[in-house]
Amino acid sequence: MIPKTFKEVIDLGDGREISIETGKLAKQAHGSVVVQSGKCMLLCTVVSNYKSADVDFLPLTVDYREKFAAAGRYPGGFFKREARPSDGEVLTMRLVDRVLRPLFPKDYHSETQVMIQLMSHDENVMPDAMAGLAASAAIQLSDFPFECPISEVRVGRVNGEFIINPSFAQLEESDIDMVIGASADSVMMVEGEMDEISEEEMTEAIKFAHEAIKVQCEAQVKLAEAFGKKETREYEPEREDEELAKKIHDMAYDKVYAVAKAGSSKHERSAAFAEIKEEIIASFSEEEIEDFGDLISKYYSKAEKAAVRDLTLNEGLRLDGRKTTEIRPIWCEVDYLPSTHGSSIFTRGETQALATVTLGTSREANQIDMPSYEGEERFYLHYNFPPFSTGEARPIRGTSRREVGHGNLAQRALKGMVPEDCPYTVRVVSEILESNGSSSMATVCAGTMAMMDAGVQLKKPVSGIAMGLITDTESGKYAVLSDILGDEDHLGDMDFKVTGTADGITACQMDIKVKGLSYEILVNALMQAKEGRLHILNKITETISEPNPTVKAHAPKMVTTTLPNDLIGAFIGPGGKVIQELQKETGTTIVINEDPVTEEGVVEILGTDQEGIDKVLASIDSLMFKPEVGSIYEVKVIKMLDFGAVVEYTEAPGNEVLLHVSELAWERTENVSDVVKLGDVFDVKYFGIDPRTRKEKVSRKAILPKPEGWVDRPKRDNNNRGRDNRGRDNRGRDNRNRDNRRNDKKDD
Repeated sequence: MIPKTFKEVIDLGDGREISIETGKLAKQAHGSVVVQSGKCMLLCTVVSNYKSADVDFLPLTVDYREKFAAAGRYPGGFFKREARPSDGEVLTMRLVDRVLRPLFPKDYHSETQVMIQLMSHDENVMPDAMAGLAASAAIQLSDFPFECPISEVRVGRVNGEFIINPSFAQLEESDIDMVIGASADSVMMVEGEMDEISEEEMTEAIKFAHEAIKVQCEAQVKLAEAFGKKETREYEPEREDEELAKKIHDMAYDKVYAVAKAGSSKHERSAAFAEIKEEIIASFSEEEIEDFGDLISKYYSKAEKAAVRDLTLNEGLRLDGRKTTEIRPIWCEVDYLPSTHGSSIFTRGETQALATVTLGTSREANQIDMPSYEGEERFYLHYNFPPFSTGEARPIRGTSRREVGHGNLAQRALKGMVPEDCPYTVRVVSEILESNGSSSMATVCAGTMAMMDAGVQLKKPVSGIAMGLITDTESGKYAVLSDILGDEDHLGDMDFKVTGTADGITACQMDIKVKGLSYEILVNALMQAKEGRLHILNKITETISEPNPTVKAHAPKMVTTTLPNDLIGAFIGPGGKVIQELQKETGTTIVINEDPVTEEGVVEILGTDQEGIDKVLASIDSLMFKPEVGSIYEVKVIKMLDFGAVVEYTEAPGNEVLLHVSELAWERTENVSDVVKLGDVFDVKYFGIDPRTRKEKVSRKAILPKPEGWVDRPKRDNNNRGRDNRGRDNRGRDNRNRDNRRNDKKDD
């Protein structure tokens, strides 16, 4: 018997719908829903242990997986089984986690898992746009302590019109690709890429998305009420002691304020703060430390945060002595690494990124194989964040989710500036060598310079900046911070990163930690970010103003040409023999792809030696060489035969044709070697296909003057079949000879 189900339908306003259903699947989970749009179906389950974990944070895991069966496909690889998550899945996990995590109570420490699975795929629906809705809807059906429903939507813009959750096809035409996460009251998360849009246009896109999110939050409330809203579970809250909190605040606040106002470096400041904390701890007895040690650390952190925030709001000063709009000192360098195809260093304050560029063929493209998307990237960026960059020693366990997310943001910032006709596959790698505030934005700046150093003809240089916000709801004061430090990221109310050219925004990532942030403050923050971004852009262009006109001498040169489809096989040769020998001989890499439109072969030739590239091009030209009837060509004798000479066109080596002995000279030629010899170079005239032999005909004698007194043979009578009026009744020389023998016998 099928259990009773509960369902809510969300109208997207253009004939499309999203449904949320519960009651049929995964009923042992603490909450489960199936979210469907078209044929796309996501199953989301949530579970949270009733016992708190022995940690001082929320151990929340958001897991998003796309099942290959959802698209009727097999997983790649040997084992034919889904394994580690792809980068695309990791990015979706991060989008959902960033909106959910702040809405759990700060003292809720139970192990919590949110698992979202793509169970059925629709090529017209992008599933990641519904993952946040699925997660929140499942939580609303649980007994978790969770503040309010949220949702996420993707917004695009095609022909000036905003679209909620556009399809893949619509997104290709869109100049905006943004995912916005929000509750009914507040925007909480923004991430996306844009085609150099203005700050005002970005704000309008966020507003449009928020209106759609409000409808989706309302649908979750209705579903929970219909299903039967559960009582929020009781959990053991963190211990509090208001008297102790006030005592530590009074002991720490003024001292922290003084250190913060001194404008010291990261390590000096950290040491000073640590000394204040140790003094406070030392003022307590061993028994008090044993009883309240965790609270002492907690309340000190609160006092430190309050003092630093107040310094900025009251005096407009920051931890390192800067004003709110001031950017840290910047120095840049390009061509630092002698063996890479391009390199740069970007240093801003205590943050440093070393970027490298590698150029390759389409064979080096990054292959993306997901159930919801198959394709390749000809430009991609990888970001590495080693522990030494923050002066730490910790385990290295492969690429982290943070590294995937930061690298993706930098890639989205830059990819629109790589020209469509760039012949190379371009890989940028950013190594973070120091970090104290937005290494992802340093990556954007370093990546821009490294590509220009490599000779990649970027349309425009791109810079990026990380901004912060400190607000006081009681007084209404707020301060927007340009180029934030790591500590300011932690203690602020908003962390947003904006990248762009001099003409507009190309990417953004925003996490808002306060409720009800006004759009006025958001626009002001974006405009201040623009000023900082342009300042950094000037520093970049002072170092390298435009892309180098060519790639470096040791970097591979790329030439792309086309080859007719019917000649691809001849160019490759049996078993690849011809192309392999050509690559070995010329020191090049040759890749052939088929143009999906023209079906021609697109040949990529990559090599450091221009002479080798030219040889490959000559080979292709030779293969494509088609002589014109009536034209004269220079040829070279490459083989001697009894009945003529084999010659090849000097402008198309490898293209051979037989020069018959009768076409060598006007005089009768007994031996070919009497007229030409091996290696001789001379001109011939091309006559096309000889109707008698059905082979190509060339002639040397046709361009030589006729000997004096030369008389042309009379033309044959085309009305008679063959020589000497031979026809069906008179069958050639053999019959004629037979008749002559008969006459001889009669004479005898």
